[in-house]
Amino acid sequence: MKDAILRWPSREALDREGIPRPRRLLAWAARLLVAGFLFWSAFHDNRVHGWTAVAGLGAVLVAVMMAWAFFRLTLEHRLWPSVSLLLGLLALAYGVRAAGFETPASVLWCGSAIVAVERLPLAAALLPAAAGFTSFALVSGEGWLGAAVTTGGMALAGYALRLDAEARGTTQRLLAQERAARAAETESAALAERARIAREIHDVLAHSLSAQLVHLEAARLLIEWGADRDTILERVVAARGMARDGLDETRQALSALRGELTPLEEFLTGLVRAVGGAGITVAGERRPLPVEASQAVRRVAQEALTNVRKHAPGAGVRLRLDYGPDQVTLCVRDSGGPPGEFAGVGGGYGLLGMRERAELLGGSLEAGPGEEGFVVTLKVPV
Repeated sequence: MKDAILRWPSREALDREGIPRPRRLLAWAARLLVAGFLFWSAFHDNRVHGWTAVAGLGAVLVAVMMAWAFFRLTLEHRLWPSVSLLLGLLALAYGVRAAGFETPASVLWCGSAIVAVERLPLAAALLPAAAGFTSFALVSGEGWLGAAVTTGGMALAGYALRLDAEARGTTQRLLAQERAARAAETESAALAERARIAREIHDVLAHSLSAQLVHLEAARLLIEWGADRDTILERVVAARGMARDGLDETRQALSALRGELTPLEEFLTGLVRAVGGAGITVAGERRPLPVEASQAVRRVAQEALTNVRKHAPGAGVRLRLDYGPDQVTLCVRDSGGPPGEFAGVGGGYGLLGMRERAELLGGSLEAGPGEEGFVVTLKVPV
């Protein structure tokens, strides 16, 4: 309660932004109507002429300038200058009444009191509002009951305007927060998409270049060992084939980014056929997978088969793809064998990258020795 009495209305509430255009036009029409009434009530009497008319016009202009300054200062939450201007308006109203302009004086008193309740902290609005309403009640000529009802109604009107402005300000803040949240969500989605593209490109290049490196390193060692030309040429041709395959995989990755994936079973079958000596089993109810999950299965299968060629060349390989009710599981199992002569080629980061990809999707990847050879198991929720 104490905080509510001492708190300013929010800047969004004091600002005019967010007010519908018809309502703004209506407010300006009301202001012009009041101003016209003030001029008419002040100058319709033929006795008002000469210096009195000039003084009255000057008082009106001063009141307008002070009111404009008051609205600007309250928007900046400058308390004492705002209160000083409001007290100055009340004092100006006394001078206007002393010059014989009773109606403009009453309007100034009541208007100052109402905007004090609307735009100032309630504790600071108490003095100018009480002064304005009391001055009006003393000169209104009504009885104490009529004056109390009139001033009470105007005080309630000022408070209603305050509540309406606060509600509008709250709406403006919520809209600003919503726009900021949408902008952050859009930026987050863009960053996530960039990360996905980066992972796809990295995985394709890492797989292709690693396979090429195996054959090129083999060619280098064969040259050092003095192998015959045909054996060396075989390795170079294999590296060229890996480069061609890498180009095809890059095209597939770009197609995947555009949502143009080939069916997963067809892709794995082609992968197994290219490797040779491998078989594939598909279990469960086949169904389309989300792009990220499908890509994870494809990349893990590629990486696992590349590792078999590097670390256990000639070993038999079995792939099993199992569609579960809430996840898909890929198991790549080789029969083992002596390490290849190029087992040390490469940095060993392929499966680490695949494990990170799986964890990003809420899944897991396990890799380690099995009963015979090496087993890689990928689980991805779908």
